Amino acid sequence: MAMGVLKHSRGRGRSSRRAPMAEINVTPFVDVMLVLLIIFMVTAPMMASGVPIDLPDSRAEALEQTPDQITVSIDNEGFVYIDDVLIEPGTLPTALESIAGAPGAERPLVTLRADRAIDWGRAIAVMGELNRAGFTAISLVSNSSSEAP
Repeated sequence: MAMGVLKHSRGRGRSSRRAPMAEINVTPFVDVMLVLLIIFMVTAPMMASGVPIDLPDSRAEALEQTPDQITVSIDNEGFVYIDDVLIEPGTLPTALESIAGAPGAERPLVTLRADRAIDWGRAIAVMGELNRAGFTAISLVSNSSSEAP
């Protein structure tokens, strides 16, 4: 059985031992991070509204988005969400009061997304609670269609 023997050179000759490498190649790490960044940049806009809602069709012009707006969603079962957070039944007035802040303060714009399958009375009740809490600028969200109803 032969075993490798390390030669120790003394003097001017080269040593057969290799010194540990003190540097790390970060290029593969950067490549992976850039690919992940691109994936997140592509998928982030698709996750803008987390509540799945089948919006009704309309030929209305699109409004500009403002950064200080609140999205209220009503799904097909009638559950209410404020910015993708489920509001327990009966607690909508309390949740709206906590968002509204001090009386007399400027209220942000509210966009209401309601599923086409819900009872219209449910959407009117939510709009009434929004109005009661001081949110008077309410925009209704719909899909755009090219055909007249």
